[in-house]
Amino acid sequence: MSAQRRTARYHRAWHRWLRYVAQRLILRPVIFANTRVTVEGERHLAGIDGPFILVANHSSHLDAPLCITALPYRVTKNLATATAADYFYKQKWRSTLTSFFFNSYPVERGSNRGKGAGMSVSLLRQGVPLMIFPEGTRSRTGEMAAFKPGAAALARSLRVPLIPVALVGAYDAMPVGAAWPKPGRMPVKVIVGKPVRARAGESLPDLNARLTARVRAMHTMQTSYVLVTDDDRATNRPETDLGQAQEDVS
Repeated sequence: MSAQRRTARYHRAWHRWLRYVAQRLILRPVIFANTRVTVEGERHLAGIDGPFILVANHSSHLDAPLCITALPYRVTKNLATATAADYFYKQKWRSTLTSFFFNSYPVERGSNRGKGAGMSVSLLRQGVPLMIFPEGTRSRTGEMAAFKPGAAALARSLRVPLIPVALVGAYDAMPVGAAWPKPGRMPVKVIVGKPVRARAGESLPDLNARLTARVRAMHTMQTSYVLVTDDDRATNRPETDLGQAQEDVS
């Protein structure tokens, strides 16, 4: 099957309309009724045009819904979410719901390639932005793990910006194993950082380390006002200023 046939639905107006209903008229009220959501750093999304990769820490099934519903619609309306094929695509009903709510595509976790192989590259080349959780799976403790290099590899190879997002409080509100957010509308925070772009001559490990450090610093300090220096140390000062990429996103 050609890449354009595999990705046709990501460009269709009817699917975009159904996603709007699912995301903004159904999912958003549910999320905001069960948690107290705040967003910081939206100014960093100004001027973002064309494909990008949104990367966030991953500790809860709230993570994707928070990004989809709390960030501006102009940013999320075409966003495609990389989701684990072994969890979300084993049953037809689950893959259909995931598609409508998150504009998802399947990614095989581990070394095996499946029907989602190459989708990340194809979508970005066609102008579709992606949401990727580079840890590959939800944290069992709430602590952020090291990022796998797939998202950084995609950004480096295709020259697209990485939008770092730190999600704070999602683990406490709905930890692994919970089927619904805890009662009491626990606070959660979506923190958007300054876009990260590959520097001229920057190696993949260095870019991935810089991206990981940015999200980790925002998550730890619970603010977007952080500076990550070249040696990946974070301070609380305000900021100034296709190989492995194919499917190593989980």
